[in-house]
Amino acid sequence: MFNRFSNSLTLRIILLVVCTAGMTCCALMKMWGWFIFLTVIWLISIWMMRRFYKRNAQKVAFMFDAIDNSDYAFQYATSGRSSNDKLVSESLNRVTQILFQAKADTIQQEKYYELIMNSVNTGIIVIDDKGTIYQTNNEALRLLGMTVFTHAKQLGRIDPELEQVISTIRPGDKHQVSFVNERGTVHLSIRVSEMTLQDKHVRIIAINDINSELDDKEIDSWIRLTRVLTHEMMNSITPITSLSDTLLSMHKDVNKEIKNGLEVISTTGKSLISFVESYRRFTHIPTPNPSLFYVGQFIDRMVQLTQHHNKFPHIHIKTDIEPSDLIVYADENLITQVMLNLLKNAMQAIGNESTDGLISIHAFCNDEEAVFIEVTNNGPTIPPEEIEHIFVPFFTTKESGSGIGLSVSRQIMRLSGGSLSLKSRPENGQTTFILMFP
Repeated sequence: MFNRFSNSLTLRIILLVVCTAGMTCCALMKMWGWFIFLTVIWLISIWMMRRFYKRNAQKVAFMFDAIDNSDYAFQYATSGRSSNDKLVSESLNRVTQILFQAKADTIQQEKYYELIMNSVNTGIIVIDDKGTIYQTNNEALRLLGMTVFTHAKQLGRIDPELEQVISTIRPGDKHQVSFVNERGTVHLSIRVSEMTLQDKHVRIIAINDINSELDDKEIDSWIRLTRVLTHEMMNSITPITSLSDTLLSMHKDVNKEIKNGLEVISTTGKSLISFVESYRRFTHIPTPNPSLFYVGQFIDRMVQLTQHHNKFPHIHIKTDIEPSDLIVYADENLITQVMLNLLKNAMQAIGNESTDGLISIHAFCNDEEAVFIEVTNNGPTIPPEEIEHIFVPFFTTKESGSGIGLSVSRQIMRLSGGSLSLKSRPENGQTTFILMFP
């Protein structure tokens, strides 16, 4: 009964009013006994009023402490309480639920925007005027070759020019910057916009990889050129070869010198036709027909085929597939051509000069589930002046090479949606070709 009375705000107010009026009357009538009694009652009412508000203030404080600690599970009891106390508890419970829902909506929205940022093919960096990084997406980290990016100064370890550009580029500026990392030479296009975030001026930097665009344009140019050249050469060589064969069949008793000349023309023409046909492969790669296949089994088969035709028995091939059940989605027949070409080139690079030749094949997948196959050999590394030309059609350093193998391999990977790149490490005496499947 006392608790019910002490929790009733209305009764407390009535009691205070009555006690105040009674104390006034007693003082005027000099009824000091009753005055003292009513004063005691008045003080008790004030104490209960203070206790009531203190308890509610503690409830509010506890609620905000719980919210600060992300604890939304608590609920204030509402049964068996006075109407006023019940109203306060229900109101606080409602405030808690509203704040919980608002925070849940904010978290969901942040995840939504983060998912969008990580789905685009453009790298996004949010940076303030002091170089502090507020946010990046996965594409930005991939393009920069970083796992953690918190300040622009970290870029100095990659390339000083890149750090300078990122630190000083202003809204409206457009820059292109190139640097070398483990993926080879990277060409980036950089654009900037600005906004105010939490009362701070920040720049939103968009970076794009223009390597693929440059490669696509270069390959398309070579394809058009090769088609024109092979077409014109075939149109010229085929009639000459056909005419020489016809003359030989019609005039079997012709002068020996003339006959030998016609045979040379015919043989040379056929050799040229065969030569031109080999270059047609570069411009007529079939459309990939992708399917899922196990990388481990595929690599084992490639190693067996390579060792079967191995002219260098001193060369050892080591494989490392992680995880062992790694799967890739691509045209297995076309990728077979790429792998056999890389393994053949690796063996030729090592040659007979080394007695401990080693070819390592390492297959793995990264956090974005892209699959990589690295083919590394410990033969003589490619000279720097030749590295930028090795994927150019018809470029070769071999006496009997056609210069088409790596070009075709890169074209196959391009049509498969992936890439073929080179990583040369002269300090370690290693050359690595990297196949990437998205």
